[in-house]
Order: sequence, then C-alpha cells, then structure tokens
Amino acid sequence: MSEVVSTTKSHGGTQGVYRHRSTATGTAMTYSVFVPAHEPGTSLPVLWFLSGLTCTHANVTDKGEYRAACAEHGIAFVAPDTSPRGEGVADDEAWDMGQGAGFYLDATEAPWAEHFRMRRYIEDELPALIAREFPMLDPTRQGITGHSMGGHGALTVALRHPDRFRSVSAFAPICAPSQGPWGEKALGGYLGEDRAAWRSYDACALIDDGARVAELLVDQGDADPFLAEQLRPELLTAACGRAGIPIELRMQPDYDHSYTFISTFLADHVGWHAGRLKR
Repeated sequence: MSEVVSTTKSHGGTQGVYRHRSTATGTAMTYSVFVPAHEPGTSLPVLWFLSGLTCTHANVTDKGEYRAACAEHGIAFVAPDTSPRGEGVADDEAWDMGQGAGFYLDATEAPWAEHFRMRRYIEDELPALIAREFPMLDPTRQGITGHSMGGHGALTVALRHPDRFRSVSAFAPICAPSQGPWGEKALGGYLGEDRAAWRSYDACALIDDGARVAELLVDQGDADPFLAEQLRPELLTAACGRAGIPIELRMQPDYDHSYTFISTFLADHVGWHAGRLKR
C-alpha cells in the first residue's frame, strides 16, 4: 500500500507522488504517477520513465515537461527512483556508484546485494503495485523510456521483456556499459568480475545474444560531454544493424546531457509512444 506524499492538478489530470515499503530493496521507495483526465471506465496506456545518475523521481517530474503531451494523448506517466536510499543502505563517495546510481540491476556483491535489487523492483514489484493501486492503467499497453543510466535501463528492461513493452525509446542512453568507464565500474562493483554476468545489463550484448524489440527511437545531443567515452550510440546502431532492428538515432545539434535537452524532446517521445500504444 502506497502513502500519498502529494497530489496536484495539472493539464486536467493529477500529478501524484507516492511512497511505499519495498520488499525488493528492503527500503522505502518513492515514485510519481501522472494520470490524465479520463472518463470513468477508461483504460489508459502507460509510459515508464527511468532516470539517470544522481537523479530521483523528482527530476523528470519537476523538469520533464511531459504532462501537456500526456494529457493530449491520454497516456499515463510513471517515474520511479533510481536506487534504494536511507540509513543502512550502502553508498559510495563517488556520484556514479551507490545511492542514486542503482543501474537497474540486482547486485550480487557485498555490500550492495542487501538492498540494490532495482531490476526486480522495476520489473516485478513496482508494476504489480501500480496495477493494484492504479487500475485505470492498462498493463497490456506499456512503453518505456529513460535518460542516460535510465536510458540503459529502459533499453535492457525492454529487451528482456519484449512482450510487455510495446515501445521503447531513450535519451542519451549508456548503450554499451560493458565498454565504458561508468558501466565497467558499476557492473564490476555490483556484479563482480565475471563479465558473462554483465551481459543481461548491456543493451548491445543483449541484442547480440538474441534479444529483440520491434524498433528503437534514440535522441542524443551532439554537444553531450559524455557522448564519445560513456554513451557510444554508434555501438547500439551497429548492434541493431546486425540484428535487423530498426533504429532512429536523432543527433540533436548543440544539445547537451541536461534536462533542458530532455524537456525539449520528451513531448515528442510521448507522442511517438502513444502512436504505438494505441494501435
């Protein structure tokens, strides 16, 4: 059962923030849901947004500029947190590991394994909770997107669950975490040195291992300081090419890695997902 943290009216719908006790992480977890105005008995498609390093649910909720598009298209929007948090939860002094940097995986290494179980939280626990507490949301019409670490999460979750998610997109995703400093640090720290265990959390490796989705939309700023070393969209394009997965990679001139970039194109992604979720 979720506790209501806050609700507010927006574009005719309701923007809510909620908190619950997670069995997956063993901690309190906070998430937000925007439900557009709808007639009683209406079943709404839902778009999940996974946030990036250092973020919480609040970053996209406050800065994403998605609600007008969600209201227009009649699509709900769910934004979870990026990691477990709180006293007794393992952390790291660096911003790219620990609290705020869950990488949407289930850790197997100490001290992370006790709480850092974001894969089962995102894939199992939170969807079941949302289905119970928001019955107007249609579990058969789900899309997923995300930014940076959350783009990595969106791609890998969708590739592991192609029957659950009808559509997937990403903003500046970490496309091949096994081949970049952020990903190598996180995957090694959370999962250990056996790189075979990393493949379930690497979009390019999943595709090369046979995972498929119908198509991908990716927006990437060409002024992003992390583009060449950390994000590497060319590797995703190449993997999709080998697998025959249609991908639209839109390189956006002069845009960086920030929420000014995301907010510029998020409404467009909402419309793109809506077109696929309403078929």
